Amino acid sequence: MPSNSSPQVEHVTVHGHRRAFVRAGSGPVVLLLHGLGCDHTTWDPVITSLSRTHTVLAPDLLGHGSSDKPRADYSVGGYANGMRDLLTVLGIDTATVVGHSFGGGVAMQFAYQYPERTERLVLVGSGGLGPEVHPAIRAITTPGFHQVMGVLTAPGLRHAATTTLRVLAGTGVSRLRDLDEVAAIYDSFKDPSARAAIRHVVRAVVDWRGQVVTMADRAYLTEAMPMCVVWGSDDMVIPARHAGTARTLAPTARIEIIPNAGHFPHRDHPERFARIVRDFIRTTEPSRHDRDRWRELLHDGAALAPAEAAAGDAPVAPLDDVRATPA
Repeated sequence: MPSNSSPQVEHVTVHGHRRAFVRAGSGPVVLLLHGLGCDHTTWDPVITSLSRTHTVLAPDLLGHGSSDKPRADYSVGGYANGMRDLLTVLGIDTATVVGHSFGGGVAMQFAYQYPERTERLVLVGSGGLGPEVHPAIRAITTPGFHQVMGVLTAPGLRHAATTTLRVLAGTGVSRLRDLDEVAAIYDSFKDPSARAAIRHVVRAVVDWRGQVVTMADRAYLTEAMPMCVVWGSDDMVIPARHAGTARTLAPTARIEIIPNAGHFPHRDHPERFARIVRDFIRTTEPSRHDRDRWRELLHDGAALAPAEAAAGDAPVAPLDDVRATPA
């Protein structure tokens, strides 16, 4: 459950847009990036635990939560730029970057664009590791989504729908456990500017075939950076087998499958999740960007088959020997 003493939301203006964030604790910085349609509160169950040993920074991405929702660049590259500038304004040079779902794609892009500012990379049920994605997300790209959702989020319908989703989430059925978070996302769509922003975000990363943005063509660069991949075994939004893709693309990555968890393992098992993150940080040295090594990796990567890399269809290894964290 979220802490009763959640940190206060702060605001800072970057490029004329007001950005919301919370920060807590002291020590090395952990940057938490939420997923599509969520905000910093998705991390509430783990902020207190992580802040005992680290400075935790959890922003609302542009177009989400209490941050502004302008007509702007909602690509993963644009978000990575925004995170660089937010860290700079706050006087933070480097961080361990933790990204959930769409936020995982932003985290990967940030590490690619700014390796000198990325100490480690933690991907949680992350996008960018395969084409599959839930049909409900693909539906956001369809014509008429904005107008239809405007009707479906009228006060009476919205209240009935979110109540039903939360009741279903509380039944204990594993396939329904994420519906509480879905209800919060659905409720946020009552704001037309939020709907428009989400539509722009999804169109930048998903088409009718599924996810477009992939780390497959640049995964070899993770050799120079500690990476941990965390997945809920029962994820219905992005399949847990994508963790096998991560292992194939980045053999040095640490893979953690959390049993009895869905798309939000940090909420289903917050103490276990926080323990994984703390242990990963404790047992790895922060990345130190080496331009010469980076250049060598880029030259070596040029020999990869570009068609296979661009397709993002790397062979998926089975998960039978991927580490599963004990209860």
